[in-house]
Amino acid sequence: MKPVAFDYYRPENLADAVQVLQSSPQAKILAGGQSLIPMMNFRLMRPETLLDITGLTELDYVERTDRGLRIGALTRHQNLHMSKLVHEHFPVLAEAAGEIGHWAIRNRGTLGGSLTHADPASELPAAMVALHADIEIASSDGTRTVPAEEFFLGFLTTDLGPNELVTGIEVPVSDTSQFGFSEFARRPGDFALAGAFVELHGTDRGAVTWFGVSGGPERRETRFPQNRQEREAVFIDLTQTFDPLDEPEYKRRLAVTVAEDAYQNAAGRLD
Repeated sequence: MKPVAFDYYRPENLADAVQVLQSSPQAKILAGGQSLIPMMNFRLMRPETLLDITGLTELDYVERTDRGLRIGALTRHQNLHMSKLVHEHFPVLAEAAGEIGHWAIRNRGTLGGSLTHADPASELPAAMVALHADIEIASSDGTRTVPAEEFFLGFLTTDLGPNELVTGIEVPVSDTSQFGFSEFARRPGDFALAGAFVELHGTDRGAVTWFGVSGGPERRETRFPQNRQEREAVFIDLTQTFDPLDEPEYKRRLAVTVAEDAYQNAAGRLD
């Protein structure tokens, strides 16, 4: 199938893009197009206006700041995966970006697109919650910043207003935390059936952030017993605090497995 007819705008800069959104708040933003275009082709989405921001090079960057890293919304997944700065400061983010889809998808998909789409099985929304990132948003009213944990409101739903677009994120560097990541998918390139990021402070405190197990990222602060059986019992209790969208018992078992794997990966980085 082909999409329905739509108006097409390709702004020259961010200010132009914001003005288009102000005049056409129902416009859909085209960044990588890895979710939007298939949905348009199947006519699951029928935007009257398409705002193509792929030419806004000002939103394609990874840079060091005093606080951490700022990453532009148009940064491709593959560039996140390959970035030396990301590898140096957030190896878990580079690792997770490398698990997104296939190479062709990673070369077109963007950070901002993934965050805006908010697919509950996507790695990057959960990564932003786990890493305490702030999401930068622009509109004709100016800019605002939202903590990632407050940005994702549920299944395919975010705090983003109709005349707003994500311009980037900032991730704070922590000298006291280590992170681990794990996910389970039936085949390489498939969406994860369950995934987890573990944040460790020392050896026994921190948090687990799951994805693919409910309508959005699920972050839970917890203690991590040193005994594996006791630790898995903690994970089992935590999985009872969220509602899987389907196959609840299976998803909860997977959630325990990926949490333990992510914990082991985080603990390995303490050495």
